[in-house]
Amino acid sequence: MPQIARFVQYGGPDVLRVVDESVPTAGPGQVRIAVWAAGVNPIDWKTVQGLMSDVMPLTLPAGVGSDVCGVVDQVGPGVSEFAVGNVVLGASVTPSFAEYALAESANLVRKPIEIAWEVAGCLAGAGGTAYAVLKKLRVKAGETLLIHAAAGGVGTFAVQLAVARGATVIGTASERNHDYLRSLGAIPITYGDGLLQRVRSAAPRGVDAVLDASGRGEIPMSIQLTGTPERVLTLVAFDAVDTGIQVHVDGAGSDLGDALRELVGLIEQGRLTVSISQAFPLAEIASALKVSSAGHITGKIVVLP
Repeated sequence: MPQIARFVQYGGPDVLRVVDESVPTAGPGQVRIAVWAAGVNPIDWKTVQGLMSDVMPLTLPAGVGSDVCGVVDQVGPGVSEFAVGNVVLGASVTPSFAEYALAESANLVRKPIEIAWEVAGCLAGAGGTAYAVLKKLRVKAGETLLIHAAAGGVGTFAVQLAVARGATVIGTASERNHDYLRSLGAIPITYGDGLLQRVRSAAPRGVDAVLDASGRGEIPMSIQLTGTPERVLTLVAFDAVDTGIQVHVDGAGSDLGDALRELVGLIEQGRLTVSISQAFPLAEIASALKVSSAGHITGKIVVLP
């Protein structure tokens, strides 16, 4: 029988167990995917720990994972854009840390042969979120975007998407990630004391929009830099909602299809790169989530069932 990672109680990554489970059946508008690669995102280990239970209640036992790349091996009723044997990437509706997963056809695109499996399996979560938040912030050519925690998962996608659109990007990060950010097209600066002055020095014409992916308390400064809370968006500082800034919790949402098409196109053009930090077999899913939860990672973590 095919295998899937499940947990019967909330806790650390070690509560995950790889178990046998029946092959799922594709419903209307769905396809079944034989999973070759599934990217790890922070929401995965947060879900296992129970940190998302208030906003995303689960019936245990449950699984995690949504980024996916693999081969279509069953097509559900009403699906015409994919056929058995197509290689696809996107997001699943059943856990992707498994040998088989189901996905809505609208949340998938074909995988170009030039894009590696590992990379294709890591695009939907962080890449889709980056696409959606830049749309909310209305970032356009000629503007300056400040990204807090620019070397993180969403940050690295947001940097490259914004640069591709003609924006100037300033990214906060530790010194060890400055060369990495430069390679992506950003102007790196160190976070911490004196950050406001460093941003103003790097952006003498001002900052038009701010993406906060760090949650280190930079919201008041970000509003000061933009002059309005409307063009400040956070992924993590939920306690700052009363300041009038945007708070984003929906990933790519309904923009996922458009996001995947833009991401794939930029990768094919050589204008967007995705580095893989580590790859783990499904049997070592707990280790993959431990590495992700430890933070300070440059590049994506991927599970290869």
